[in-house]
Amino acid sequence: MKLPIFIADAFTARAFRGNPAAVCFLENELDEDMHQKIAREMNLSETAFIRKLHPTDNFAQSSCFGLRWFTPASEVPLCGHATLASAAVLFHKIKNMNSTLTFVTLSGELRARRAEDGIVLDLPLYPAHPQDFHEVEDLIKTAIGNTLVQDICYSPDTRKLLVRLSDVYNRSFLENLKVNTENLLQVENTGKVKGLILTLKGEPGGQTQAFDFYSRYFAPWVGVAEDPVTGSAHAVLSSYWSQHLGKKEMHAFQCSRRGGELGISLRPDGRVDIRGCAAVVLEGTLTA
Repeated sequence: MKLPIFIADAFTARAFRGNPAAVCFLENELDEDMHQKIAREMNLSETAFIRKLHPTDNFAQSSCFGLRWFTPASEVPLCGHATLASAAVLFHKIKNMNSTLTFVTLSGELRARRAEDGIVLDLPLYPAHPQDFHEVEDLIKTAIGNTLVQDICYSPDTRKLLVRLSDVYNRSFLENLKVNTENLLQVENTGKVKGLILTLKGEPGGQTQAFDFYSRYFAPWVGVAEDPVTGSAHAVLSSYWSQHLGKKEMHAFQCSRRGGELGISLRPDGRVDIRGCAAVVLEGTLTA
């Protein structure tokens, strides 16, 4: 078995930043367990599998494909950065002729369209609801100790817990914050939480570029201790910060060691456009 495979760094224009995803092209059906084996072998936060929906489809000419995402540990229902990486490989390496691609996924149909300044993903927008602190106190204390918390919300659709840190903190604090992910699986094992978002209100631009909000994302429950840049988390963050800032257009930065930028635009149809760049850093053939 030989499969074309690429690695693209998503939500960055520069190699070795942003969030790397493997992108694998399937001409034919793949044994179900092989998806997970390949994702484990790639050992990135996500490996995407693009498949033809009909035998006559062509990766360079068709506009609609199946798409699945796997971490090294499990399949996930939504992954923004691996969708961006998939679209980038199709547009820039496969030379797909279409301006918009549609992906059939576990989260419904997702679209990726070319833009002057990157690729725009059309993703679901997930509301987050106020969460009682005492129900998640152990989880939060385990993760960030006595760090001051300003707000806590929960997204039932994505099972992500959003923890907003106090406005007294700045970007540097969030970047340097030591987060304990090793013990989270023991503290939260009910299945309610599958991801922890830490977020902070942005700062006006001075010497540095202005961002509306910052975040970091942790998902040890699906085998990813910290994810460098997370599209699916921003499908929750966009909803939260739009309400709190009174803005439909926002510019976000995920403060991982690799870092990544996201342009956000809430749509009239209740979804969200998330814009980013991607740099393809590897192409080859997977042999098994």
